[in-house]
Amino acid sequence: MPSKRLLAAVLTVTAIAAGTTAAAAAPPSAVTTTNPITSSFADTFADPSIIQGRDGYWYAYATSDPLVGGGPFGLMHMARTKDFSSWEYLGTVFNDQTKPAWAAPGSFFWAPDIRYFDGHYVMYFTVTDTNANPGGDPAIGVATAPTPAGPWTATDGPVVAPRPDGNGGFLGTIDPAMLTAADGKRYLYYGGFYGGISVTELSPDGMHAVGTPTQVTIGDRYEGSYVVYRDGWYYFMGSSMNCCAGPTTGYSVFAGRSRSPRGPFVDADGAALTDSRVGGTTVITQNGNKWIGPGHHAFITDAAGQDHIVYHAIDRGTPWLTGPFGINRRPMLIDKIDWINGWPRTNAGAGPSEGPVPAPATGSGSGIDSTDPASGLAGATRQPGDSLGGPTASINGSAQTRKAAPGGSLRVEADVKLGESFTTVLGNQVVASVTKDKVTLAAGGRTSSAALPADFDRSQWNKLSVQVSGSTVSARLNDAGLGDVYAEAQLDVPGLKLGEAPVRWLGSAEVDNLTVRPAAKPVTKPAAVPRTGKLLAGDDFSGALGTDWSWVRKDDKATVADGQLSWPLENADMTGSSNNAGLLLHSTPAGDSWIAETKLHLDTGQGDVRNYQQAGMIAYLNDNDFARLGNVAIWKTRQTEYGRELVARPSDGATSYGAAAIGRSAPTLWMRLAYHKNAAGEHVYRAATSVDGTNWTWGASWVLPSAAKIGLYAHGEFTGANPPPVATFDYLKFYESK
Repeated sequence: MPSKRLLAAVLTVTAIAAGTTAAAAAPPSAVTTTNPITSSFADTFADPSIIQGRDGYWYAYATSDPLVGGGPFGLMHMARTKDFSSWEYLGTVFNDQTKPAWAAPGSFFWAPDIRYFDGHYVMYFTVTDTNANPGGDPAIGVATAPTPAGPWTATDGPVVAPRPDGNGGFLGTIDPAMLTAADGKRYLYYGGFYGGISVTELSPDGMHAVGTPTQVTIGDRYEGSYVVYRDGWYYFMGSSMNCCAGPTTGYSVFAGRSRSPRGPFVDADGAALTDSRVGGTTVITQNGNKWIGPGHHAFITDAAGQDHIVYHAIDRGTPWLTGPFGINRRPMLIDKIDWINGWPRTNAGAGPSEGPVPAPATGSGSGIDSTDPASGLAGATRQPGDSLGGPTASINGSAQTRKAAPGGSLRVEADVKLGESFTTVLGNQVVASVTKDKVTLAAGGRTSSAALPADFDRSQWNKLSVQVSGSTVSARLNDAGLGDVYAEAQLDVPGLKLGEAPVRWLGSAEVDNLTVRPAAKPVTKPAAVPRTGKLLAGDDFSGALGTDWSWVRKDDKATVADGQLSWPLENADMTGSSNNAGLLLHSTPAGDSWIAETKLHLDTGQGDVRNYQQAGMIAYLNDNDFARLGNVAIWKTRQTEYGRELVARPSDGATSYGAAAIGRSAPTLWMRLAYHKNAAGEHVYRAATSVDGTNWTWGASWVLPSAAKIGLYAHGEFTGANPPPVATFDYLKFYESK
């Protein structure tokens, strides 16, 4: 006898009928979630990816770190939730019998990327070592399953094989992310710091790489890629710097966009992600609360049309899962994404949240419920037999919700198996149709259409959403609502007023996981950033250094003349046990907030290796406790690095160093450090850079245990250049912070 869930699973509809929702949830404000969202079952849940299953649950997957300290390494992990408030751990993706036979003994499985197409769930993942070249030849594997909880069956070989580097080793073939694009092709992004990130076309079934890959990022900058389609753009996002430096982890996510899934991807300032002076617009970075190193993310869109970023981060107060310098504790977090001036920003640019926030919207806010036809559906009868395990409806002719849809903004979303033609009507004013070869949208006397791929398969389950938000109307058909797209039609209809009218469906389709609810109100104003007020103190190097300056390890090669401090780069450093570089420090203004600024010229060239020439600003407590903002050469890239060093293991004084990236590099660069005390009385230093002295990119914050001195440095000349490059500073000034 079928279970109660299956008894209510299929709705056969005549005349007027409607589909259902997998879970009728309360309005989004009634459910909150607090980071980390995996704390109920795991201490760490790194490199997460997530999908809504056909059963209505949201399923999350993580890399193979142990869930708790001292636990064994898993074979990637699975968990699920209905409301993002409570979670159920489901075990590992593989076991010793089902893991890929071509993986070498002892190989790890990292960075799962979950998708749904062609009637099954598809997971891409990193295999750190294969039988072909035991010892470290990473490759990309793929497995399929009939349900999001498995069982998972790996293919008999990698989808992307190990890539020799030409020097006896192998490039970083890691961190896969799949995308179905508007051309109907499937693409896989993969790679990391060693060799950069590439994209390859996949076979239609997603199981094999085909054709010639295209490199989309320079090496030594990005890993953990994820790509979404929005408003005609493909947005590439990747994580930068070190994921796992314990209390000094500065991992962050940056974006570039392109009209093509193959790139080139450029940031908001027009800098390409393949440039030596590498580009990237900030998606998320640490903000001075307890969370550091946010990154290796995935995207989801909730039932209200609000985008969210799912990622891991580190609580700087409890950074280790095992002992210091062991496994990092990286739980899963979630926050909303706001699109500011065409770019994805976490919480409008404010960064990770620490307290309770509204959970992603799930279910319908309009009273639609498959278990109670009187609440909003008409003419429904139930019968057993739904092998897919979710409430579905067959619509053949016309259907509608009995309850009027809310006025104003509205989003209707469902999993659909389409007949020849299927139309959604919102409030008698918006008509979205999926016909044999296109998606067509009509509203306010205007029309828009987008062609479907020639080989689009209507017999498979796909996701259809129709949304009105302000004057923007859209209809989108895709695989699984993960930023992928088969076709999207959009209209701008000024003055559109969506009335209180039923949502209607015409044509034929099977419908599952139907939700009808008000669309999320878009946030378009960026979060506030520090601004300079009146000048408090400083030096423009118009004469000899005054008493406000002091040296740590004076460098006699540094000179002041002609309104500049000129400082040849020292063959020295400040990290680890080196501590042999000179620092020129300035006293700081009184008060709990101010902004320090300098203008630096340092030409490190482009495209060659000049490790690690750098100069910039430093917030200094002592040689083992500082934050350093520099324009630095990192292999063939030129980056702005905001690094942090502190004592990570007090028992022997061992230090940890890590860094965040901020903005872009340039031969002439303006830099700022904004100081304030947070609510806990801690000393927070946030960094910013500018290539013109007017437009500033604000980035990561580091927290120091006490107030620091601010100074300048110029070191890292390890290439043997003669004479060494010279850093010139025009001034160091302190401003009131507004």
